[in-house]
Amino acid sequence: MKKNVLVFGLISGLVVSTIMAISMITMYKSNTADHGAGSMIIGYLSMLVAFSLIYVAVKNQRDKQNGGVISFGKAFKMGLLIALIGSTMYVIMWAIVYNFYMPDFMDRYCAQVIENERATSTPAEIQKLTEQMNTQKEMYKNPLFFVLFTYIEILPVGLLVSLITALILKRKIAKVV
Repeated sequence: MKKNVLVFGLISGLVVSTIMAISMITMYKSNTADHGAGSMIIGYLSMLVAFSLIYVAVKNQRDKQNGGVISFGKAFKMGLLIALIGSTMYVIMWAIVYNFYMPDFMDRYCAQVIENERATSTPAEIQKLTEQMNTQKEMYKNPLFFVLFTYIEILPVGLLVSLITALILKRKIAKVV
């Protein structure tokens, strides 16, 4: 189980980190890129693709190492560990990209959020949003909050995929062929 978790966790982390780094740097360099819905869709789709390896790892463990049997708990634990490895690699990659290639990302992101709301919001709502964005920027400067915010972005996706995988693949008795 340890080998499966490590191998699939590292591959998952490599996939999601590479896609994130390439897409973020590409969008960051583009003057016309909107850092809103489009980048979020790309980001979450890449997380789903990377974490789909949880299913492959658990199925491999169940069918090849466990004789066709795996409990919900063991399947979920494998998925969770793979998600933690992948998520940690994602956090590390984002820290590198953010600090070395995009140090003003939060300024640009917050300005984009505020600009997107200008057309449909009152001046009072814009003022409130500006204050919230400024608070977020300050919190993001703290390494602990930086790491927590980044884990909150990716880890729930891994947890959800782990839960669904464990529900689908759990089997108490070996399937007779």
